[in-house]
Amino acid sequence: MKLLVIGDEKRFLKYMPELDIVKACDVTVVDRGTPDEEIIRLAGAVDFIAADAVSPVSATLMDAFPDLKLIHSEGVAYNAIDVRAATERGITVCNNAGVNAGAVAEQTVLLMLACLRHVVEGDRAVRSGQQIQMKERLMVEGLRELGDCKVGLVGLGNIAVETALRLHAFGCDVSYWNRNRRPAGKEEQLHVTYLPLDELARTCDIVSIHVPVTPDTEKLVDAAFLESMKPDAILVNTARGEIVDQAALADALERGVIGGAGLDTLSPEPVPADHPLAKLSPDAANRLVVSPHIGGVTEGMFRRAWRTIWENIARAAVGETPVNIVNR
Repeated sequence: MKLLVIGDEKRFLKYMPELDIVKACDVTVVDRGTPDEEIIRLAGAVDFIAADAVSPVSATLMDAFPDLKLIHSEGVAYNAIDVRAATERGITVCNNAGVNAGAVAEQTVLLMLACLRHVVEGDRAVRSGQQIQMKERLMVEGLRELGDCKVGLVGLGNIAVETALRLHAFGCDVSYWNRNRRPAGKEEQLHVTYLPLDELARTCDIVSIHVPVTPDTEKLVDAAFLESMKPDAILVNTARGEIVDQAALADALERGVIGGAGLDTLSPEPVPADHPLAKLSPDAANRLVVSPHIGGVTEGMFRRAWRTIWENIARAAVGETPVNIVNR
């Protein structure tokens, strides 16, 4: 049996589980971005493909491997895989649904706390010899505790669910909006209440984004959305940068329309040096916390992801049904 891995070889080797199927497979690894023609030349016959979540898997590759049974995304996203072509050819496509939910939820809470506690500005103040001045200022202006905040979750998928559970531990009042409202029992279990999106934006101290990118959600958070938020509210985005109008957010931070923002994702990525959120004035920049899209890339996530990939390969190899199929 032959496995083709499209992605980082060091990561593949680091997170290889101790399973019998691993020893039974011959593996070829190619870097992300390798042209299809080169992949075909290097790989030979292929039964399974495991691809970095942003690595394309085209119909051309599928046609080159007539024995291909399974294409597996390393992560949650699978939009780079030509799912329609795979379905037409009888190839199963799987992802690692929910594998990074807890990790991204941690990053979400981290960004909320970092904004509330002025972490970026405080770090700079201490390093520049302004520790006492910063402390005195914040004691007068006031520091909010996370537990005193009303938090609104835009979307209630796997990551938002894990975020809600963590926020409940802090004592937060948590609301959510989702295209489909959850049953009352589920809301009670998660300690969340439903709000229409406009009311959530208008009333919450922290608005946290947890929806996928679709034509309906692209730039969902636009200038009008930001204007409707409370002047001291914080926007947190650990979903996708495309959901937030980047220029509108930069303008809102410059004009003090909202209190701050914590972002693990921007658009586009890689983030260019002339990005509007990278060129803020010093005052606006102090109210922005950014991280390099690392919310879901923990060691635990990769260990879980690769175990699922190999277990699904083992299932596909003997004709059993894998888990997390996205093209049923």
